[in-house]
Amino acid sequence: MKLTPLDIKKQEFKRVFRGYDRLEVETFLEMVANEFEDLLNERNTLYEEITTLRTRLKDYQQVEHTLKETLMSAQESVNRARVNTEREANLILQEAELKAEKIVEKARSELEQLKSDLALIKAQKDSLARKLKHLLEAELELIDVLQTEDLEVKKEKVSPPKPKALEHEDDKKPKGPVLDQYVV
Repeated sequence: MKLTPLDIKKQEFKRVFRGYDRLEVETFLEMVANEFEDLLNERNTLYEEITTLRTRLKDYQQVEHTLKETLMSAQESVNRARVNTEREANLILQEAELKAEKIVEKARSELEQLKSDLALIKAQKDSLARKLKHLLEAELELIDVLQTEDLEVKKEKVSPPKPKALEHEDDKKPKGPVLDQYVV
């Protein structure tokens, strides 16, 4: 049975001869009842406070749980973003390396083509130089022949006529330059 302040105040005791002082007992019971009432009020206040604090604690625990989940989710997002960024960076790097290899290969191919073209041009230049040299040599020989003939023509004008027996031998030789043999 729970004891209340009202129970204390209404409590009656049997009367006996030579018992306690009635006024003193009632005063003490009144004081105990008041003190008990104060303690019950304080207890009720503490229970209410405990209930409020428990409610707040549950709220804080829920907020803490939510924050932990959010933090974990954010951490996972950061990790995924970092992995994706690294993957993209690797892909970009691989593409750049492939492009660089293609550029280098193309440059090498162009260099080889240019070397081949240069060798062909040098060969053509050398061939043309030889032909020009041969042509110039032939022209110089022709000029020498023409000069020699001019000198002979001058000598003929200056020298007396040859005897007829000698003329027949000279008639056999072609007169004038033979140009066909010098044409290249």
